[in-house]
Order: sequence, then C-alpha cells, then structure tokens
Amino acid sequence: MPAKARPGLSNDRAAGTIRMKPLGETMKRRAFFKVAGTAAVAGGAFAGLLDDWTNAAEPTAVDVRNLFESDNPEVLALAQRVFDKCILEKLRPPVEPMLHTWVQPGGPYYNGQWIWDTMLVVDPLSILSGQQQVIRDIFQNYWDFQDRWNKKIPDYARDMITVAIKTAPQEERQFSQIPILAWGVERVYQRNGDQELLKQCLGRLERFHDWYWRERDLLGNGLITLGAYTGKLQHAKWETFDYECNMDGMTMTVHPKRKGPNEGAWYADICVPGNTAYLILGERSLARLADIAGDKEMAARRTLRIEKGVKGMRDHMWDKAAGTFLSVKRDTLEKIPVATIGSWIPLAARVPTEAMARRMAQVLASPAWMTPLPVPTVDRTDKRWKSDAFWRGDVWPPTNYQIASGLAAYGHKDLAADICDKTIANAIKNGISEHYDSVTGKALGVPDYCMSSTLVTMMLDGLAKDYRLKLRRDSREGQKR
Repeated sequence: MPAKARPGLSNDRAAGTIRMKPLGETMKRRAFFKVAGTAAVAGGAFAGLLDDWTNAAEPTAVDVRNLFESDNPEVLALAQRVFDKCILEKLRPPVEPMLHTWVQPGGPYYNGQWIWDTMLVVDPLSILSGQQQVIRDIFQNYWDFQDRWNKKIPDYARDMITVAIKTAPQEERQFSQIPILAWGVERVYQRNGDQELLKQCLGRLERFHDWYWRERDLLGNGLITLGAYTGKLQHAKWETFDYECNMDGMTMTVHPKRKGPNEGAWYADICVPGNTAYLILGERSLARLADIAGDKEMAARRTLRIEKGVKGMRDHMWDKAAGTFLSVKRDTLEKIPVATIGSWIPLAARVPTEAMARRMAQVLASPAWMTPLPVPTVDRTDKRWKSDAFWRGDVWPPTNYQIASGLAAYGHKDLAADICDKTIANAIKNGISEHYDSVTGKALGVPDYCMSSTLVTMMLDGLAKDYRLKLRRDSREGQKR
C-alpha cells in the first residue's frame, strides 16, 4: 500500500500531487488511454445524489454495548472507537466519479475508494442491521468503474478494477491492487446473508479475476506478477505492499508473449507470493459463493484456477530453508532471497501443505519475526529492516489479522493468539493507527485508519485469547435475514 506524502517520496495517494501521464503519451503510434481525469458527471446530478444520500437511512452512531459482550472494558472501548472512527466515520456521500456511498480510508492523503482497505471495512459494517444497501452501493462503485474503463481500452485490459477509484479531479489509476473483493463479498454474506449482493457481484467478480489471471499470470504457471498500464515502476509496486524489500531490483518489461506495435513496458519482471496468494484467497471465496448461488460451472472454473495457483506457488515459490514463500524472477523462476510480509499471506489462502505450514509457524515464532510487536514487514535479520520503516520493518494490523487467520486454520492457534493479543494490547496502549513501530509499538501513519478495524475482527473471529469480544446473544445485529 502506498505511503502517505513525505518529503522526497512521490505519493499516489496524496490528493492531486501526482499527475499520471496516460499510456498514450509514451506511445509513438496511437493513444492507448486518454486519461484526462475521472468521468465527468453533471454537478446538478451529484447535488441530487447528495440530497438522496443525506435523506437516506445512513449509518448512525452505534453503542457497542448493545452489540458485543466482553469482560474487559478496554476491549469494549477499543471496539467503540473502531466502529465510530474506523468504520462509520469513513463512509462518504457520492462524489465524482462515484455515484454511490463510498469508503475513504482516512487522513487527508487518501481520497478515493481502495480495494484492500474497503473490504476490511465492509466486513464489520455488515454486522450492523440495515446496512445491506449501503454495502451494495459501495461495491457498485467498482462495477461502475469497470464499465467506464471498458469503454476505452483494448480487449486484453478489459474488466480491470483500479487500485482506487480516485475522487475528481484526480486521474484514473491504470493499475489494480490485491484482489480480495470476492473475499469481502463472502465475509459480508456470512454475516448478513444478502442474496442481492451475490446477484450484483458474482459475474463482475469473475470478470475481474479473469483479467487478473490474463494480465498478471503472464506465463500461465499460476504465479502473479505486478504491473501498470502507465509503465511506471512505482505504480506497479502500488499493486501490492509497495515498499517491500523483495521489489528493490524489480524492473518493467513488455509482455513476454504478446507482440504488437502498441505494446509498452507494463509488466514487472518478478512474481510475488502476496498477490498470488490473495488471488487464490479470492478464488476460494468466489468458488464458494458460486456454489451458494447454484452456479456449479462457475465454481468449477474457479476451482481450476485455485489448483493452478496453489501448484505454482508450492512448486516455484516455496523455500524450505527460508521456511516460507519467496518472490521469484518471472521468466527464470529464480528465487529472490528475502522474506517479506507477503511471504506469509499464503497461510490465509490455504496454500501450504500441513508440513509447510508447520515450518512457517516455526520460522514466524523465531526472533527474526517475533519482534516485541510482531509481525514485522521484513525479516529482522535483513540489513534493510528498520522498526518504523514503511513496509520495511513496521507492523500493520490487517496483515497480522490475515496471518493469524491462516495460522489458526492450520491449527497453530497459540501463535496466532500471541500475535493478535500483542497487536490489540499495543493499540489499547498507543491508540488505533495505520501501522506501528515493531520494537517500540509507537503509532505510525494515519490515526484511526480504516483497515485497523481488523483489531476488532481478529477478536470476533476468536483469534485472540487475552482479549475477547463476541456478539451478544440477544443482539439481532448482523444476523442473516
């Protein structure tokens, strides 16, 4: 994820500070994209939408004591702040080009609706009653973008969903992000049973996944690279945990197979375990949702993708000595010898064998990764590790949540609980924030950042031991209707 604006660092999320050249500006023959800004919509139309949004049954303040039970008042206070500041406060009325309620991650730099960030908000939001339409609207922003995008691009680029639907007058971003939209839909459905959401999203999700495999699995071996139709290296890095050490030597290349006069250097020369695992995670959700919807053919198609991705990761990214999955050179499959936070995401996607997962748990429990506040975003023995460095030694609640979820699924519940309990205790002590120093626990980045809602999610999922939170038995919030 991109850093917030800092001296010396360009930043895609800093509102209006980056003006991307459309791909067409770098091409000699004809323009691929003409991106002059987000889709224009008449101001009067948006004024009407604002009125509709203001008069709608929008989320209001919630008293978590009516929702949850805990024997720890600090846990209830944490949950209250998460719902107030990380979830409900992040909902925004329509603004160009978004026609519907959207989620702003937090802070003055993040002006748009991201993929990863938003899914970690709609999950707990779906616990609240009466939010089905709000959540459908949030997802509709992605499908509206898909339609706008498809009107102006070649077939092979069709159905991409951007990293973030940026608010006007910022330009469209010509690259994507970690593909967990299907995971988000499944989480919402598990909580509120919204059949209309499934009808709205299933076909769109499959199209997005098909784009991902087509434009990121370039050699057909199930391994996912990074890319950007701008040809800019940093834009490709923004598709994943953007300052990870494994990408330090990454370069951009043309497509290794597709030839043509209008091809550009739009594809990275490495494949990363994080995004590959996230796509498999999303595919598992999509296959289950297709089964629920009675679409057996879709479920079968997605299962084939899962099998290819899992095999590719086990065959080419697994490194027994490192005890985890490593990035590889795209064309040679040579491993890049540094483990980063993305190396552990395969646990959440159920990629490792049981033996691999045991080895991963062993390594995660070692001093290299068990910092005072775990889990750091790079191996502590790496010379580039720094306890407060952005994706180069810091700690993020959402990655801790996903890693702990994977560990628990493989039976390593004590290690998962240790990670979660330390993460929650640190947030109670130092406040809710975007990320943290892995040694001191000091809050870093944006306070009350939306993805830190996972501090509550990890408790609701039963991953923590010292800090417990559960839905009240007499609460009707979040029950399937």
